[in-house]
Amino acid sequence: MLLKIESIVTLLLAGCLVLIAPSGCRQNGESDSLLPVSTRTLVSSTLIGEYSTNQLRNRFSGALAPLQFFIRYGIKAYRLEYTTTNTDGKSVKASGALLVPVAQAALPLLSMQHGTITSDSDAPSNFGSGSEAYTYGSVFASQGYIIAAPDYIGYGASKDLPHTYEHRNGLATASLDMLRATRDFLADQQVNWDKRLFIAGYSEGGYATLSLQKKLEEETGNEFNLVASSCGAGAYDKPAFMKQIINNETAGVDYINRLYLWVLLTYDRIYGLNRPMTYYFKEPYASQIKAQGKDASINVSLNKLFTDSFRQAINNGTDKEFLAAVQDNDIHDWKPNTRTQLYHGDADEIVLYLNSANTYQAMQKRGATNVELKTMKGATHATGILEFITGTYAFFGSVQ
Repeated sequence: MLLKIESIVTLLLAGCLVLIAPSGCRQNGESDSLLPVSTRTLVSSTLIGEYSTNQLRNRFSGALAPLQFFIRYGIKAYRLEYTTTNTDGKSVKASGALLVPVAQAALPLLSMQHGTITSDSDAPSNFGSGSEAYTYGSVFASQGYIIAAPDYIGYGASKDLPHTYEHRNGLATASLDMLRATRDFLADQQVNWDKRLFIAGYSEGGYATLSLQKKLEEETGNEFNLVASSCGAGAYDKPAFMKQIINNETAGVDYINRLYLWVLLTYDRIYGLNRPMTYYFKEPYASQIKAQGKDASINVSLNKLFTDSFRQAINNGTDKEFLAAVQDNDIHDWKPNTRTQLYHGDADEIVLYLNSANTYQAMQKRGATNVELKTMKGATHATGILEFITGTYAFFGSVQ
């Protein structure tokens, strides 16, 4: 479970984070040809607010007051609504937040994929005071990055639809189309974008970021000038992680179990399995999950919930439909072309470290010399956020 925003910011201050302001200079290899003629995805844009440097500084008081030091530019915050494609192939309206520094210099674009949220109020486009976009997203924008923050399907404009939790193509498609809508907006408003694209995210955002990266590299040609990717604590190796959860003891804490249940229920729905909960779970858990879904409060190791027949079908490979759904969302074994850093705490109790370790090893075997694994010694899922944020901004600042 991710830390609250206030905790993240406190960690940033404790770590004396010095954000590396992006250069406004045009980089080698950039070309206006990166803006192909394509169908617009942007439907509408609404100004949420314009915040001067003084207003941004005044936003941070008390324990957060030192954040005032990091304010460099004022920002404008917009809600974008755009067209994307849901997992059923239907066109839907989605949304996201776009934060634009008030600056004359040519600035890079940073796509920030958010971690797990359970309330629509935390969606980036709602720009609530507790959201990632409002707090450190605004601070990073004030340092000189144009910030694109997709809500994903299931939040914001598409809040009446089920969220595509940990679904590779659902997350990647919504994030890619947010980038296309952002490009439309920047062109319409003549914002001075230097055409570079950075992408980053932690937890579900880490998985969404690597999914987006794979889609950008394999399906979009030179549509965007992706220069660096930073992925933190994502569940990339879905088959290995799934078998670990099914066969071994987990933390047995209800809020962690809810995340695992959410993934299973999402795949059961999206892939049309539509099985009774008694197929997956023993009683009384099956009835509880049927009634409460992902919100069921269960405080035992998740492996104790599964029926023997389901576990056996997974282990011997006979449940081909469920295994195919899991495999379709696996993103650990491919060769990235972009400089990539994988951050993961080796004491992560929610998204196990094996996800990043297996991903790094698989990519190395494919000859990916531009991928680094940053093992955060002793870090849990929550405490690893500090090193991920500081490392990401140092990494991005070093990329020319």
